[in-house]
Amino acid sequence: MNNPHLKKNVEHIYVMGGGIATNCLNGANSTSEQCNSIGNLDPKDSNPYAEFNIFSDPFAAYQQVLHSGIPVTLIPLDATRTIPVSKDFLVEYEKRLNTYEAQYCFQSLKMLRDTWINDRFHEEYCMWDTFMVGVALSIMRNSQSYNGENEFSEMEYMNITVVTSNEPYGVSDGSNPLIDGLAVPKFNVEKNGAHSGHVQMGMLDPFCFRIGKGKCQDGNMKEVTGPEAVRVLVATKAKLSHYSRSLLQKEFYESFLDVLNSPKQTGRFNISTQFPYYKEVVYKPDFEKKIMGKSVVYDMDMSSGDFLALLYLLKLPVELINLKGILISPTGWATSATVDVVYDLLHMMGRDDIPVGLGDVFAVGQVHPTFPGIGDCKYVKAIPQGSGGLMDSDTIYGLARNLPRSPRRYTAENTVKSGAPRDTEHPELSQPSALDVWKSIVESLDPGSKITILTNGPLTNLAKIIHSANSTSAIQVTILILVMPKSDNLSSLLMKYVLQEVYIVGGNIDYDVNKGNVFTVPSNKHAEFNLFLDPLAAKTVFESKLNITLIPLQLQKRVGSFSAILNKLYTKSGTPESVFSLHLLSRQWQLQLRHSSYHHVDTFLGEILGVVILGGQSHLNLTYNFKPLKIVVDGDISNVGQIIIDEYQGKPVKVMESVNVAAYYDHFAEVLRDQNQSAVIGSFHEQEKIWNTPPNQNIN
Repeated sequence: MNNPHLKKNVEHIYVMGGGIATNCLNGANSTSEQCNSIGNLDPKDSNPYAEFNIFSDPFAAYQQVLHSGIPVTLIPLDATRTIPVSKDFLVEYEKRLNTYEAQYCFQSLKMLRDTWINDRFHEEYCMWDTFMVGVALSIMRNSQSYNGENEFSEMEYMNITVVTSNEPYGVSDGSNPLIDGLAVPKFNVEKNGAHSGHVQMGMLDPFCFRIGKGKCQDGNMKEVTGPEAVRVLVATKAKLSHYSRSLLQKEFYESFLDVLNSPKQTGRFNISTQFPYYKEVVYKPDFEKKIMGKSVVYDMDMSSGDFLALLYLLKLPVELINLKGILISPTGWATSATVDVVYDLLHMMGRDDIPVGLGDVFAVGQVHPTFPGIGDCKYVKAIPQGSGGLMDSDTIYGLARNLPRSPRRYTAENTVKSGAPRDTEHPELSQPSALDVWKSIVESLDPGSKITILTNGPLTNLAKIIHSANSTSAIQVTILILVMPKSDNLSSLLMKYVLQEVYIVGGNIDYDVNKGNVFTVPSNKHAEFNLFLDPLAAKTVFESKLNITLIPLQLQKRVGSFSAILNKLYTKSGTPESVFSLHLLSRQWQLQLRHSSYHHVDTFLGEILGVVILGGQSHLNLTYNFKPLKIVVDGDISNVGQIIIDEYQGKPVKVMESVNVAAYYDHFAEVLRDQNQSAVIGSFHEQEKIWNTPPNQNIN
């Protein structure tokens, strides 16, 4: 669309996507098993017709790809369902593991089988993308053939289209971005044409549900005639093996194993053989003779402020702060990849003893009631470049390549205990959930112990903890909720725990003077990001009987100067952790100055403020005032997440009003530069030198 002249450079497009099953929509064989599962969305409650890739952006598939004028070859579900990962294939595969890549792919498939949601893995899991690559390469090798002859699949030309909206057409209901609210429709779409109807709004769209079978067809591919049709070469089914007695049965199975096990262009290294003296080292400090300080569980997502706060916590003397565990909240900026970065940071600081748990993906009230794998992303989609491509966290992922590599890694090895249908061969590798980590910490405490939960992100993890309160021994808990909260049921926890107070770094007060920071939703002028991202959780917290101390957005902004904090961190005698922080902050400042997309990143600097307060720094000259506050959760997207002052129904909250900014910057930099409790191993480069040097030689 942006560069239409580039189409002349594209010779051919191969697509793994779509499901055609021509006869199913014309009345013939409509009761067959194939017709009951044309698509592969799961669950199929709202749309049983679409394949996921096409469903994700039907109009891109229809208007920009099929109608591009570039020849298209389609490998749809119809063909890939004839090449499942069968039992015979996996048995034969296990006998042929002669290369690193063959071993890697086998372990990946085996892990998928062991963690599959039911016992139909061999029937349901197909070689979708792999088969498409094989068919494409084979056609290219036989490029002289007009009809797409190849070794692996039978082919057929079809005239197809992609369904982009649903009847009734021409009715504006706010769902169709090509029509609704526009004087002239986008892309020359007709106001009453086939692209002018209701567009499915996610898997839980109530418009699409009806008794029996969902009625929406967004993303469905079907054979048609007329101007909407595009002539496409389509794979129909996998060819049988030319070895009549082969257990593999399909020609592509044979080729796949031959190619992966070929000695040509095979990998030479894995991580353990790349370095001659590679050794996994686990750093677990000995605190036996120390009197441990306040027990803290840190709840974070993936902003730069979160990681700076974590470094600060790890730098504080254990006699002051005893960090017991870390919870990752994917309902904010984080993804499962965050776990690896946290592991690496802990390894650098010599704290491989600290467990890390991964929380729920969806916020409170947004999980599918019967299928937890999906849910509504109503609020989280406001995160810049969300859905896994989180712009701000990507900066940290890039810089994290400089961190030493921890032997602990995130793994999807699930067990029955964590909700899988069966145990894998290595259940000990299962990534613990946030709730698993919390329970293990509670069980390790002495009776009467007190925990501080420091939350630098959504409160989803805290909500899970509260729900589990009835099965946990009674202890006293202080909850410090940093940055922007998101939780769901605090009331049940009060039945079992004595919660002293809650510190919330987030929220926005005094609308006339201070605007919120949900810049990706322009209509919402006053909400602060994490309260917006999970308003139901925030409401639960504010309506609880907890004593709350709020560190609002306007105070965070006062300590959000890149130049001030960088000037304090810059020194020739820095520690590895201060150097990493300096690189992170300077990179984000450069991005902010160069690109408008990063205009907001200084907001994250304020997230550190709550951690410094947790350390008990009295010289910051803090002042407070009490205000009756209430969270807005009802209404449209322009109101949710806002804090209002309500003299009659609001909860009295202790609100921080001032801080000594200069003292704050000085203290934070001083702690990071302190040589005490500094990094055990400073970087991956230092690790490389160790792994390349004989153990009896000094690497210096």
